[in-house]
Amino acid sequence: MSNGSERPPVLKSEDWWACFLGWFIIILAIVSLKEVEAGKFVAALLPAGPKIGKAWTTFGAIFPKGIGTFLLQSLILFVFLTVITLIGGIFMKFDIKRYIPGFIVIYLLALISMVLSKQQFLSKWGIEYVIFALIFGLIISNIFKVPEFLKAAGQTEYFIKIGLVCMGAGILFSDVLRGGFMGLVQAVLVATAVWFMTYWICRKFQVSERFSAIIASANAICGVSATIAAGGAIQGNKKEVSYMVAWVLVCAVVLILIMPPIAKWMNLPNNWAGAWVGGVIDNTGAVVAAGGIIGGDAAYKVAAMVKMAQNVLIGLAAFLMALWATMTLDRKESGSTEKPSLMEIWYRFPKFVVGFVVASIAVSVLVEPISGLSAVKAVGSATKVFRNWFFALCFVSIGLETNFKELISVGGGRPAAAYWISQTANAIWTLFITWILWSSTFFPAVIPPD
Repeated sequence: MSNGSERPPVLKSEDWWACFLGWFIIILAIVSLKEVEAGKFVAALLPAGPKIGKAWTTFGAIFPKGIGTFLLQSLILFVFLTVITLIGGIFMKFDIKRYIPGFIVIYLLALISMVLSKQQFLSKWGIEYVIFALIFGLIISNIFKVPEFLKAAGQTEYFIKIGLVCMGAGILFSDVLRGGFMGLVQAVLVATAVWFMTYWICRKFQVSERFSAIIASANAICGVSATIAAGGAIQGNKKEVSYMVAWVLVCAVVLILIMPPIAKWMNLPNNWAGAWVGGVIDNTGAVVAAGGIIGGDAAYKVAAMVKMAQNVLIGLAAFLMALWATMTLDRKESGSTEKPSLMEIWYRFPKFVVGFVVASIAVSVLVEPISGLSAVKAVGSATKVFRNWFFALCFVSIGLETNFKELISVGGGRPAAAYWISQTANAIWTLFITWILWSSTFFPAVIPPD
């Protein structure tokens, strides 16, 4: 993250280019909406992405529309992603000669990750594409020497910031309201308590204040997205952000394997169990997978609803942390007694979070009332494709810059220990909150167990 005193021009800012490109994708989806049948819309001008068979078990099942169509769709998407990322890259002075061949490799690894995640067994257990993307990058960086052309193309934050802006188009205010008051109440109670608890534990383990804030955000709000947003807001160390993202993904896999069996062992109703996994597991895909493993529509719906409510908190959390970092941390570290201006807070605020919030507001307040829910869902579906692809590109890049030995040994292992202890405490606290909100002991169930 850049130093607070460094304020690059808008056209050289990674954050602003993430906004511009994310908004471009969303606008393209909106203006190209086409009704193909009654109540069903598609975004005609956006590449749909290669169609991969769901729960495939044989090679042929990977390509439901044929391997030729798959290759053509993959090529079209590759060209689109290359062109739009290069537009920002040119202004930000990327090494273009190395970026293009490196991007080809990273894109292919992301594509393979997408295919593997759809395999029947892996899909059932929620082993997401981001896990494979990270593993491929880690294999290259830890077994081989990462070539310079891959380093030039591994634009970790650039990719994920564009993906987060696209993600904003899928966060609708109406969805959260329809999901019920309980999801929002749980998100606030869990996120607030877990953030301060995690921060306190990290400080007890002598983790720095900025790194503690990043770990607390990862644990309390929504994993990867919150980690990146928090790192931008407080201008944390890039290595620490990548380190935390890797641990979040590892933890998600562990929790998918242990939380559903524990929920069944405790004989939790499906809605309560879904609320529990939704509040603890940090990745949306992993949350949905855990809800599916528990079984029943209630577990799936409540888990997704709770996680969506936590995602809504990203913008607020980023603003509060930018305010805290500017008003307190920076002044403490510099020894300054001068009160920073409001403009300084604006300079420090991660602009891609602005992009995320603007996308959510635009779709919720402008598009839905005019075009209806079906059109909005089509926009969300189209932009989700790009969110997923930019996330995949990002996680390959994270793996390329992550040394596994460092992942375990950073800070003498104290940050890792603090994170896992905090995650355990998070699971206990969230179980208590979900008992109050979802067990029907105190309140009637918004979504009853099935």
